Amino acid sequence: MDETVQKSCWGVAVKAAIGLAGIILLAWLFAGGDAIAVVAAS
Repeated sequence: MDETVQKSCWGVAVKAAIGLAGIILLAWLFAGGDAIAVVAAS
């Protein structure tokens, strides 16, 4: 049972990481690389 919970937890974490990366990628595509670099640096 513990393995199922752990696997589920990692699945949620992976999906969240992929979703966040997708959002950042879309923001970079629409705003341009320079705008994202400025936000990341601040």
